[in-house]
Amino acid sequence: MKYQFIIFLLFIGCTSKKEDSLKVFKYNEHKNISSLDPAFSKDLADIWATNQLFNGLVQVNNELQVLPCIAKDWDISDNALSYTFYLRNDVYFHKHIIFGKDSTRTVNAQDFVYSFNRIKDPNLASPGSWVLNKVKEFKAVNDSTFQIQLKQPFPAFLGLLTMKYCSVVPKEVVEYYGNEFRSNPIGTGPFQFKRWEENLKLVFRKNTSYFEKDENGNNLPYLEAVAITFLPDKQSEFLQFAQGNIDYVSGLDASYKDELLTAKGELRHTYSKDVNMIRGPYLNTEYLGFFMESDITEVQSELIREAINIGFDRKNMMLYLRNGIGIPASGGFIPKGLPGYNPNIGFTYNPEKAKELVNNFKTETGIASPEISITTTSNYLSFCEYIQRELQKTGLQVNVDVIPASSLKDAKANGKLDLFRASWVADYPDAENYLSLFYSKNFAPNGPNYTHYTNETFDRWYEQAFTETNTINREALYSQMDSLVMGKAPIVPLFYDEVVRFTRKSVSGLGINPINLLELKRVEKSN
Repeated sequence: MKYQFIIFLLFIGCTSKKEDSLKVFKYNEHKNISSLDPAFSKDLADIWATNQLFNGLVQVNNELQVLPCIAKDWDISDNALSYTFYLRNDVYFHKHIIFGKDSTRTVNAQDFVYSFNRIKDPNLASPGSWVLNKVKEFKAVNDSTFQIQLKQPFPAFLGLLTMKYCSVVPKEVVEYYGNEFRSNPIGTGPFQFKRWEENLKLVFRKNTSYFEKDENGNNLPYLEAVAITFLPDKQSEFLQFAQGNIDYVSGLDASYKDELLTAKGELRHTYSKDVNMIRGPYLNTEYLGFFMESDITEVQSELIREAINIGFDRKNMMLYLRNGIGIPASGGFIPKGLPGYNPNIGFTYNPEKAKELVNNFKTETGIASPEISITTTSNYLSFCEYIQRELQKTGLQVNVDVIPASSLKDAKANGKLDLFRASWVADYPDAENYLSLFYSKNFAPNGPNYTHYTNETFDRWYEQAFTETNTINREALYSQMDSLVMGKAPIVPLFYDEVVRFTRKSVSGLGINPINLLELKRVEKSN
C-alpha cells in the first residue's frame, strides 16, 4: 500500500501550486473519456465532460424540471406537435482563431439547424441520432427563433432535448477540425477546453463570457478550472481522495465501501471530519425479468412469480450487500425520484404467504419439486445467491447461472432466458422511458420489451399518454400503467439505485440529481 501511495504522489505531483491557487476542481475518471464531441456523449464519463463545455436549448435542474438554457422561452402548440424556441442573444461560442483573432460570435437558430442535422447524419453515426426519431422537421424562423415539428405528440420531448446530444456546435469549427473535433471542442458552456493529454490529464478553464448568472446576479461559474485525471481503477482513485488530492468521488465500489461506510451506510468517523456524503435517488431500476413466452410451467405461473416477489427481504439484501446504499423496491418498475413512482403498488416481504403460493402451485400442477433458474453476471452473483437462499426456504428450487455480460445481453434480447437479472437506467427523465419496456410493439430484439409482456389495456393507456399534455394527469396514468404491470408480476423489482457522492469539506454547491449529471458551474472551493 505504501508503494502505491508513493506512485500516486508522484503522479499528482504534476498539479502545480499555481493550479491550486486558481481554485481548481479535481476529479478522476477511471473509465476514461473517448470523445469531447457532444454528438458522441453516450457514456457517463463523456457526458460529465461535455456538460461543462456545451449547452442546448433547455436543461434540467436537480428536481428534473426542464428549464430554459440557450432558449429563454418556448411555446408548444395545442396539438402538441409544434415547439417554438426563442433564443437568448447573449450566448457566445468559446473563442477560436476561425472566428478571428481572439474572437467569437453569438449563437443563432441556424446553429441549431446545423447541429441537429449533424446528429441525424448517417455518415457521422452519432449514437444519439435516435433522439430525433419523432421529429418531422425543424427550421430557423429567424436568427432568434428555432422551430421543431413532431410526427406525433410526445410529452417527454423536452426531456429528450436536455441530453448532451442536442448541444449546439459551430459549423465552421466542426468543419475545420473534422473528426478531430472530438479533441478540439468549441462550445458555449461554463468552461472551455484547455488541454488534453489522453489517458493522463484533461483541463478546462473558466469561460469568462458565460451567459448564466446566479440568483444574486453573479457570473457563473465560480471555479477557475476543472482538472480530470485518468487513473484506471477505483481503489487508486479512492486513495487520491482519501489524501485530499482530488475533490470528489462518485459511487460506491467494493474495494473501499467498508473502509468508508458503516454497515448502515453512514460515513465512518475517520472520514466524517473531512468528507461530505450526498446521496439521493438514481433513475436506475435493478430487477429480475421473466420471459413471458417461456415454455417453463413455473415461469407461466402467477403463483410462482408472486412467490418470488414476496419471498425475500429487500431491506436486508440492501443492508448486507450494499451497506444500505440503494432503495429497496417496494413500488413498481418506475423508480423513486421520477414522477409516476408509487411506493404502494409493489410487493411486500411475506415468507409465509410465499410458501403457501408455492404449495398451491404444487397442488394445481402436480409438480412436486418446482424449479427455476436465474441467469446473471458475476457482478450481481451475490444478489442472486441471496435470493436463491431465501426462496429455497419456500420450497422452490432455485439455480443461479453466471454468464458473461455480452452473452446475457444477447440471450436476453433473443428470448433465450427464462428468468434473468437486468437493470434499466433512464435515457431521459420521463417515466414513459420505463413503461416502454412493457409495450407490446416493443418486443425485443427490436425494442426494449425483454419480458414480452403484453396487455391490450396497457397498450391503450401507453398510447393515450402521448396525447396527454396535462402533467398531473399523465403522471397518474403512468402510475396506473405501472400498477397494471405489477398485477401480473412479469418482473421482480430488486432495488432503485442511489447516486452517492463524496466530496471534501472544502467543496460546496455540488448538488445531486436522479440522472447523476455532474454540474460544476455552481461549485465553490474554500481554502
